[in-house]
Amino acid sequence: MLNYVQQNATESTLLRLNTVQRQVYSPRGFGDHGGMTAESLALTAIKAQSPTVDEAVVARAVREQFGLHGEYVSLVSERDQNFRLRATDGSQFLVKVTSAVEDAATTEFQIAALQHIENAGGIPVPGVVRTVDGNSSGELHGQGMTHTLRVMTWVDGKQLESLHVDAALASQFGTALARLNRTLCGFSHPGEKPVLLWDLQRVIELRALMGSIDDPAVRTGVAGAIDDYEDNVVPALSMLRTQVIHGDANPENVLITDSGFGFIDFGDIIKAPLVFDVAIAASYMRAFDGEPMALIAAFLEGYHSEVRLESNEGELLFDLIRARLATTITLMYWRIRARPQNDPYRQKTLALESGAGKFLAALDSLGRAIFNSNISKLLT
Repeated sequence: MLNYVQQNATESTLLRLNTVQRQVYSPRGFGDHGGMTAESLALTAIKAQSPTVDEAVVARAVREQFGLHGEYVSLVSERDQNFRLRATDGSQFLVKVTSAVEDAATTEFQIAALQHIENAGGIPVPGVVRTVDGNSSGELHGQGMTHTLRVMTWVDGKQLESLHVDAALASQFGTALARLNRTLCGFSHPGEKPVLLWDLQRVIELRALMGSIDDPAVRTGVAGAIDDYEDNVVPALSMLRTQVIHGDANPENVLITDSGFGFIDFGDIIKAPLVFDVAIAASYMRAFDGEPMALIAAFLEGYHSEVRLESNEGELLFDLIRARLATTITLMYWRIRARPQNDPYRQKTLALESGAGKFLAALDSLGRAIFNSNISKLLT
């Protein structure tokens, strides 16, 4: 079964941007030109262009290094260049030409994490295909650069995004994410702290991109979420338990397979506070009719049944969920400005993420007090 997120392959640090911004707005507000700082490394990285190596060159490298050949289909991607390969025996693979600007340790970290999960068993994830020489990745030369070449097995299943998510399914999703987090607990790697603008630890850096938000009401909501993150989350970061997390468990990256819930797209994997993974996933449990917390509550109940959330983590969920929504909204508007009308990634983003602004407004209307009251009941 063709999975669109495996086509998209990774929503991570890098996207194409035609206009160049060179400043980061100072804390406490968009448009404050006093006290600007130099562009951050994460902001610089996100502007890099993904590879565009000729398909024939990729196919030859995969055939020579991995012993695989068949039919290639180019996939929409934000960071790397990706293909779906249907081999002559009918098996399917994801072929990834890694961006040349990605640090080698980051690539190795992603590979090692997938191998760790696969070895633990019980959770369907893409399997790392080794080269004919037994290596976990190959090498491809194109456009005057050297790229890491990766091949992974294709995980067959239905995206959570394609299903009607009710309370029962949201709870099962929470349980599945908790099990993935438990599997990753204790795993470590030298590359576990990549520079990612999607990393919630870098929310404040989004102020540099807020000029792309042309809707004043949306921009105000985003600014408020970033301010609240700075006021409430930043002082608490050092007290939160940390581990390697998936970093982007949105419903596109979650599959319902014959073996249960599976996860794909580990491009945002990172060592961070554990509750960040919970908040990221919860930000996609959006209920627009009736109680806005309905799906979030069911998701958290499922998660908490497997991995108990601590009280200080629960107290930050309101700000962290809104921070993820602010990230999604800001980068969505940035893409709209940066990409042409017919750009596939732009069209996909508009279709899938237009509800983020609406849900942020719904949570703001609900308010912190009511949200936290409901959370504290769940976590007792």
